[in-house]
Amino acid sequence: MAKDHGSQIKDDALYEKLRDEGASKEKAARIANAKEAGTLAKGGTHLENRTREELYDEAKEIGIEGRSKMGKGELIDAIRDH
Repeated sequence: MAKDHGSQIKDDALYEKLRDEGASKEKAARIANAKEAGTLAKGGTHLENRTREELYDEAKEIGIEGRSKMGKGELIDAIRDH
């Protein structure tokens, strides 16, 4: 049985699985909560459909260094690798 991580984590079992696989706490929480809410799109989040500005804002929110010098493709790679 999965440990209760509090109300901020909506799917404790998925959160623990992702953490065991090496995902950061933030990334595991985002994925677990999105899946529970039904907003996790199949096949990824379609980052290619977002503008560079939208990608930059997401990169800023998750703390990716050097984002201001990155192009759209680099931002997509950095977000996926985070």
